Amino acid sequence: MKRLTAEPTGSTTLLAATAQNEPGQDHALARARAFAEPLLASETLDTGENIFAHAEAVAAILKTIGGSEAMQAASYLVYACDHLNKPQEVIAKAFGDNFAALAIETTKLVRVQRQARLSQLAGARAPAAIPMAQTAAAQTENVRKMLLAFSRDLRVVMLRLASRLQTLRFFAASKLPIPPGLASEALQVFAPLANRLDIREIKWEMEDLSFRFLEPETYRQVALLLDEKRSERETHVELLRSRLEAELKAQGIAATVQGRPKHIYSIVKKMRGKSLGFDQVYDIRALRIVVATIPDCYAALSWVHSQFAPVTQEFDDYIARPKANGYQSLHTIVRDQAGRPIEIQIRTQAMHDHAEHGVAAHWAYKEAGAKGYSGVSASGAYDAKIAVLRQLLAWERDLSGLPGQVVLDDRIYVLTPDAAIVELPQGATAIDFAYSVHTNLGHRCRGARLDGVMVPLNTPLKNGQTVEVTVAKEGGPSRDWLNPELGYLVSHRAKAKVRAWFNALATNETVAKGRDAVEKLLQRIGKTAVKLEDLASQLGFNSADDLFEVVGKDEFSLRNIETVLRPPEPAPSDDDHMLLKKPRGKPGGGKGGLLVVGVDSLMTQLARCCKPAPPDAICGFVTRGKGVSVHRADCSNLREMVAKNGERVIEVEWGLPETTEAAVYPVDVAVEAADRQGLLRDISEVFTKEKMNVIGVQTQSIKGTAWMTFTVEVSDSGRLQKVLGIVADLNGVRSARRR
Repeated sequence: MKRLTAEPTGSTTLLAATAQNEPGQDHALARARAFAEPLLASETLDTGENIFAHAEAVAAILKTIGGSEAMQAASYLVYACDHLNKPQEVIAKAFGDNFAALAIETTKLVRVQRQARLSQLAGARAPAAIPMAQTAAAQTENVRKMLLAFSRDLRVVMLRLASRLQTLRFFAASKLPIPPGLASEALQVFAPLANRLDIREIKWEMEDLSFRFLEPETYRQVALLLDEKRSERETHVELLRSRLEAELKAQGIAATVQGRPKHIYSIVKKMRGKSLGFDQVYDIRALRIVVATIPDCYAALSWVHSQFAPVTQEFDDYIARPKANGYQSLHTIVRDQAGRPIEIQIRTQAMHDHAEHGVAAHWAYKEAGAKGYSGVSASGAYDAKIAVLRQLLAWERDLSGLPGQVVLDDRIYVLTPDAAIVELPQGATAIDFAYSVHTNLGHRCRGARLDGVMVPLNTPLKNGQTVEVTVAKEGGPSRDWLNPELGYLVSHRAKAKVRAWFNALATNETVAKGRDAVEKLLQRIGKTAVKLEDLASQLGFNSADDLFEVVGKDEFSLRNIETVLRPPEPAPSDDDHMLLKKPRGKPGGGKGGLLVVGVDSLMTQLARCCKPAPPDAICGFVTRGKGVSVHRADCSNLREMVAKNGERVIEVEWGLPETTEAAVYPVDVAVEAADRQGLLRDISEVFTKEKMNVIGVQTQSIKGTAWMTFTVEVSDSGRLQKVLGIVADLNGVRSARRR
């Protein structure tokens, strides 16, 4: 194999540089051919085709579709790259940086697509090493996108289309078996791309050749059906064409009538998409009428319908109701005197030019039409980018030598080691790549290789690179990955995965802290046999972890748990003046915040029936043997006792406690609410946040209504009203009041 070398000539210029600024443009085609011939004449491609013959054929195809001499010259230089030691330097020195960049870019794309095709073949035989959640359709669309995004110079795309068409022609002519995957890739990727670019000559031939290789028997059957009466059909169409043109002219309508050739793949696709037989495909015989004005369109339609029998259900007026992509035309199916169907399209020259070369021409029309029989949908944003490509194609034809450049900077496409295509945002790193493949792969990512070379994890990826990551057996992401200044992550999905990991880590630590506190409480009160899930459910939580989390956050008091687990107190005696619990600070006898006016050191008790607390208005009642019982002034029990024994009433008032610690007093709160999961927990959390200790809870649920009584300790009953207002605002609570 011959190889050439050259001294470095400096960095290459941008692809946007104009041809006038490039050296070596004069006679580029002849010089490129002479340059490549000694390198390629004795070499063959992996398909078995001679490389120089392939380059010659590609140049001829490019000439046919209007490619400039500069593009034709590039077809030779692309294949010379693999046979040069320093291809970019050699080609840049001989032909200029623009040709060098074009050749190198195209060569890289060829290698990527070859690797992807071979890996897909291998993947059909064995499972992929890295699981990819991609359907075949999604993978095909990614190949399409990669072909455009990877090719910043439009000429790269055209070179690849011409090369693939020549490869199909080679296998058709040589009768050699075509490599698996090559024909399907041509049909699913390259032909639709040619369609998008309105390179119709390539599109139709590539579809028919690919279909011929993929389904030879079906292709042969349809070809025989077409050939059976081809001469008769062509004669009939030509007679009809000349008749229409002459008679429309006689009607004063200047029109050009053209026959429309039908292709085998198009016929089969319509037969399958609409479940038609061959005889039911109306547009086997097809004509197009091109007139000057819109009124002429309808005049021509009227005359056609007067001369032939229209198939009314097959009429479409895309002039009055243009397609979303801007396509306009009248479509009708008519039958001649023999009953044979004929498809006729009628449009103005401007409509025809738009349909043939405009932004929304044949790809959107055929593959994403309103009837959608092809099963393919068009993307508006993607087609907008293709619109730019169409303009660049026109510039390439008009301005020989000027590069048509399109920048698709929002996405890049890289490959897994198995050549599955992964779509990422521009600037993405190996960590973004790892997270796009699998979340766990991202968490454990520790190193990366790009095209076999070790690189730092924050190295931006480039189109077409093969990315391989090394992972730890266990572990998680680094907090540095979330630092935007360090550049480890670009994709929003990867950032969200890292944040979720750290949030889960913090939650696990909180849950562990709460579990430890609850288990210690259960040991202290001798309740270690209690099932934690049952305890959580009893407290209104969905799971034990939910309980541990709020305990770990100090949002739920352990006192609430202790209250629920405490054995019920013995029923109180009939004596209405027994206390459930003495208040802290031991109020009474003037020592705990209560003073009996005029009497010193007299024992006092707070009445259980009304549970007074400062600053309630209070009144004392002298009991038999138990000192003074202190009631709220509005207590109904006190009114009854005063009515019977008014002489035993004594004046009392709130005093100051002896200690600096504020005295607390038990009060009862009644809550009525619609019963629901978590109601007890939510109410308890309000008291906890407001620093009010719950020392007793009684609940009862009847027909969906919960009746709940909370005994809470307060130092000031006036503040209780504010807390009850908060409780009343909870979801489902109907009322919250002091008893």
